[in-house]
Amino acid sequence: MAETAPPEATQQSLLTAETASLTTPSPPESAFVDETEPPLASVALASEKEALPPSEPPLTVEERLKEAVTVIEKDTPLSPTLAVEHVSFTSTEKETIPAPSVSQPLAAALEVPQESESPTRKEEVEPKKSKPMEKKKAPESMVSFKEESNILSDLSDFQRKALEEFKTVVQEALNTGVFTLASPSDTSNLPEEVSIWGVPLLKDDRSDVILLKFLRARDFKVKESSTMLKNTIKWRKEINIDELLKEDLGDDLEKVVFTHGHDKDWHPVCYNVYGEFQNKELYTKTFGDDEKRKKFLKWRIQFLERSIRKLDFSPGGINTIFQISDLKNSPGLGKKELRIATKQALQVLQDNYPEFVTKQVFINVPWWHLAFYTMMSPFLTQRTKSKFVFASPLRTPETLFKYISPEQVPIQYGGLSVDFCECNPEFTVDDPATEITVKPATKQTVEIIVNEKCIIVWELRVVGWEVSYRAEYVPNTEGGYTVIIEKARKMTPTDEPVICNSFKIIELGKILLTVDNPTVKKKKLLYRFKMSPIYLRLGSAYHKRPGSVPESWIKMVQRNSAKLDFGSAQASPLTTWPIPLTELPL
Repeated sequence: MAETAPPEATQQSLLTAETASLTTPSPPESAFVDETEPPLASVALASEKEALPPSEPPLTVEERLKEAVTVIEKDTPLSPTLAVEHVSFTSTEKETIPAPSVSQPLAAALEVPQESESPTRKEEVEPKKSKPMEKKKAPESMVSFKEESNILSDLSDFQRKALEEFKTVVQEALNTGVFTLASPSDTSNLPEEVSIWGVPLLKDDRSDVILLKFLRARDFKVKESSTMLKNTIKWRKEINIDELLKEDLGDDLEKVVFTHGHDKDWHPVCYNVYGEFQNKELYTKTFGDDEKRKKFLKWRIQFLERSIRKLDFSPGGINTIFQISDLKNSPGLGKKELRIATKQALQVLQDNYPEFVTKQVFINVPWWHLAFYTMMSPFLTQRTKSKFVFASPLRTPETLFKYISPEQVPIQYGGLSVDFCECNPEFTVDDPATEITVKPATKQTVEIIVNEKCIIVWELRVVGWEVSYRAEYVPNTEGGYTVIIEKARKMTPTDEPVICNSFKIIELGKILLTVDNPTVKKKKLLYRFKMSPIYLRLGSAYHKRPGSVPESWIKMVQRNSAKLDFGSAQASPLTTWPIPLTELPL
C-alpha cells in the first residue's frame, strides 16, 4: 500500500512501505504474438485472393500475424574499433530482450544509485560464446522478497496450524460480540456478520487470505494477530468506514497518488508523486492546519479503501499491489506540517492495513535519501528491506522496466503509456511493445518485413535519446529504390519523448527503423507497430478478409455519417458495413 507522504520525514515512512492503494485494470496480453485483438493487416492484389475458400477454417491471430509481417533486429558496430557482436533474429525466434522477473533477486535494483554505467573494452571484444545475458547475484544479506502463496496446500504445517487456531479465536470473538463491542450476554444485538474490506469473516476462503495478512504481519503469532485484527475492526467502526467511502473529498490530490497499469505479475501499480507538494498552494491547502490534515488523512483512507475493494481476495488472486514513490523535487525535511501529517497517516496505515505491498520502488532518489536509508537500514527487518528497491534519476526507466512492461509505464517515467489521453490514439496499454538494448557505439536496425499491402503505423522511443534516428522504406523489387520516410536526425532529451509515424505500403517491402548510438552508454529502445487494411473496390462493394477490420472501426462507421479517411481511400456518408459503392481509389 502506498505511503501517504514523503518518506524523508521519519523512519516510519520506511517501515510502512507495506501499505498502499490502487485499482486493478484488466490485464492485456504480454507479448505481440499473443495479441488477442483482430489482426490489423489485410490486403489482396486480386479479387480471387481476397475471398478465402468457404471450406477453409479462418486463420488464427497468430497465423495471420506470422503471415503478414516478419521483424528482424540487427545490431552492428558504428566503427571497426568497437567490435560488438552482431545480433539478428526474427519475430518467431525472439520478440523481446528478456527482462528479469519480479521474483528475481534484487541485486541490480539495490545497485541503482550508481549514476552511470560505462562499457568496458573487455565487454566489447568478449568472444561470442560468453555474450549471453548475465544475471547479477544478490548479496546473501539482501535476498529479494518473494510473495507468499495464500493457497492452503502451499502453507507449511506451522502456518496451517496457526491459521486454524486463529480462525477458532475469530469464531469465538464473533460469537461473544468482541469485534462489535457488544456485551457477551447481549446476543440479540449481535450482527449477522463482520466484514473487512468487503470480505465477511469466516464466510468463505477469501477470509483466509485476510487472516493470513494479519498473521504474517505478526510473524504468525496468533495472540498478537488477534489483537491487531480486533483493534482494526474497532477502528473501522469508530471512523464509520462505510460512510467515509461515500463522502466527496474533492480531487485536489489526484496527481499526487494515482494508479496506472500493472506489473509483469499482474499486480496493480500505484504511483506517489511527492514533487507535487512543491506547489505552495496545494501544500497549504493540504497540510495548513489540523482540520486540513484531518481531511487529508480521510482522503487517503478513502482512496485506499476504494482501491483495496477492487482487489481479488481469493486464495490464488492478486491481493497486493506494486508501489512506486517518485521522490523527484520532493519537499525537504524541514516541513513541520508535513512531518505531522506523515506521522499520523503512517501510524494508521501501519496498524490497520497489513501486507498490501508486494514491492516498494523508490525512483528519482536523491543522494540524501539513500544516506538516510543506509542509516536506518540496521533497524529494519529483513522482510521489510527485501521489498525495497531504489533507483537514481538515471536508472529510473531501466529499473521500472525490470518489473513493469514499457507499454504500462507512464510516458513521464520513460515508458510508452500516455494515460489514455487523446494525444496518441493509435496505441494503448493493450498494445505490447518490444524492448531492445542498444549497446554503446552501435547501430540498431529494426526491419519490419510486410507481406501484405497495408498502412503500417509505428511508435518508437529511446529512453534519454542522445541518438540519431531515421526511417526508410525498401520495396522488394529487384534493383529497387529506397524511400526516406524520416531523414536522419539527432534526438536529444529535450525532444518529444515518443515518435509516431505511418507509411502506406502498396508494393511489398520492408520498413527500416534505424537508431545510431554514438555515446558510451547503453540505451533502451522501445517500439511497437500496428497494421491497418487497404480496401479494394470490387464490383458493388468493398471487400476485406474476414477479421481484418478492428471492431472499433466498424462501430465508428456505424455511428458516424461524417467523412471517413482510410489513407487514400475515402467514403461519405457511411452508415453500414460493408461500405456501399463509392469512388474509393487506392
